[in-house]
Amino acid sequence: MTTSKPPELSSQAPSEINSEDQAFMQRVLDLAVMGATSTQPNPRVACVIVKDGLVVGEGFHQTAGESHAERLALQQAGAQSRGATAYVNLEPCCHQGRTPPCTDGLIDAGISRVVAAMRDPNPLVEGGGFELLQGAGIEVEAGVLEDQARWLNRGFVSRMVRQKPWVMLKSAATLDGRTAAYDGESKWITSTQARESVQALRAACSAVVTGIGTVLADDPQMDVRLDNQQRQPLRVVLDSKLQMPLEARIIGADQNLMIFTVSEDLEKTAALIEAGAEVVHLQANAEGQLDLLQVLEELAKWQCNEVFIEAGQTLSGAFVQAGLVDELVLFYAGSVLGDQGKSMFKFNSPMPFQNKAHFQVSSTEMVGDDVRVNAINAASLADLRQAQQR
Repeated sequence: MTTSKPPELSSQAPSEINSEDQAFMQRVLDLAVMGATSTQPNPRVACVIVKDGLVVGEGFHQTAGESHAERLALQQAGAQSRGATAYVNLEPCCHQGRTPPCTDGLIDAGISRVVAAMRDPNPLVEGGGFELLQGAGIEVEAGVLEDQARWLNRGFVSRMVRQKPWVMLKSAATLDGRTAAYDGESKWITSTQARESVQALRAACSAVVTGIGTVLADDPQMDVRLDNQQRQPLRVVLDSKLQMPLEARIIGADQNLMIFTVSEDLEKTAALIEAGAEVVHLQANAEGQLDLLQVLEELAKWQCNEVFIEAGQTLSGAFVQAGLVDELVLFYAGSVLGDQGKSMFKFNSPMPFQNKAHFQVSSTEMVGDDVRVNAINAASLADLRQAQQR
């Protein structure tokens, strides 16, 4: 998810930024990406320490609860940190969490200058880190490669600013946009390479979301099957009527499944909890179904930064029609199924042309024999721009 081209969010021209600062910040971003699948729920952060034009220490945050990037870079730099410049893609933290404040480490090490890509949107920091550093006599500059930094952590920014995760929706279809034949057969539309790409997308998200219809039809596991994958995303099923079979493979044995429902079936709830699932009861909407925005807000409370929707046409269509999809990831195979095939998105009411959802295509690439298209919701881009201007 971190490789798609970031949109332009700010008005600051690259020429206004020192070229050396840009080069070292690019190294920071390249390092931060290395933690893309492991840092949840923390943001992806790296730090590079430079003295006399040479890198003397660097590190990236790998796992929540372990050392932050600044601490790792300072440890590597040692005594050479004194008088050096620290480059970091996110404002250093200034609060005590599971690890000590990074601002204290930078001050104690004798860092003379800090160059950051962006301000931390976390209310526990949000400018406080910069103020502490400046109060200690450290020169602080911010805004270097800010677009790229914000895009890298768009899920974390979304959770902090909008109180909901960044929502990515994936669909695989034929050239004419059909996800299955008229009788529902769909295995497999896209190539092995495309399916492997989806595994990587799952791995980088906090949660993978699907609907009970997909569970009943396909009995999927919805886990990540990659070598050396240390963290499994939360599996989430939207199941308004609590139809989840107790023997469904998605329940697993790792107690990493969350089921959202509006059902008041206490017996079934108890059985699912006994099987290892977390069951979250929400109020039904006017149609007696789950309120999708409320689901996302609840996932934010569970510290989900990015959620990845892999669902059928009904749930996918509901998310799109509700304006809750921030980013589309669409795979197109070189085949055609015609107008009797199943479409990508089924809406519960006709959508007039003037109300169509607006997405900006940000990247296209070949994945095996298939085409992958990434597109970003125009309203979501506006939210990121507004967050950047805070």
